[in-house]
Amino acid sequence: MATTTKTSSSSPSWSKGWVSNLSNIASRLYFFLIILQIPLFRIPCRSGMCSTPIHVTSSQLIASEIFPVPVVKALLYPGAVVNGLVNNLTVPSWDNVLSIYNLTSVKEAPATTDLQRLEVLAGSYFSVAGAFIGLLKPGRMTMFGTLLVVWGLVKEGILGKPVNTDPTRAVYVYPTMLIAVICAFSSIKYDVKKVTRNAPARPTAKPLKSSVKSKLK
Repeated sequence: MATTTKTSSSSPSWSKGWVSNLSNIASRLYFFLIILQIPLFRIPCRSGMCSTPIHVTSSQLIASEIFPVPVVKALLYPGAVVNGLVNNLTVPSWDNVLSIYNLTSVKEAPATTDLQRLEVLAGSYFSVAGAFIGLLKPGRMTMFGTLLVVWGLVKEGILGKPVNTDPTRAVYVYPTMLIAVICAFSSIKYDVKKVTRNAPARPTAKPLKSSVKSKLK
């Protein structure tokens, strides 16, 4: 009898720990997908063709001068190092980071390219910010940003808005996008104790008055 009570009491704590660890692992995996610039999609942007949320965000930050250039370089450099080691076995220099991503003349590029894809632009902002915030506290920002990006890609790829007649600038979604979506949803941290507390109590069956009277007789 004591063994049964111990097992049932430890089950909720084990479930809570498993859900908490899952959200933390998913948040870290999502962070590495973003900061290492694993290609998730391919879409036209102000710097040419962008394949990661950081690339989309950086092109807009450089063009609008919202953040200083060193901050944008710090966002791009980890991914540039990984891509340089994988492709050329070389580490790019800090000064050439903007040239690698074709961001040196992004201010002169027409802003209509990004304005036509506001969902992807806004989703990339939320994805990058959510990836960093998720390291401290997993939340819903990554999910919201990823859904915005997916909707923007679907709208252009399937619905054809905006219209694109150049096949070299066609929208493409990489299989890694599915991993990003799974990590974004899994990074949401659920409070198992709160869910259990708010669950409606099951009604207990009460004996009928007639049966009680018959027993007394």
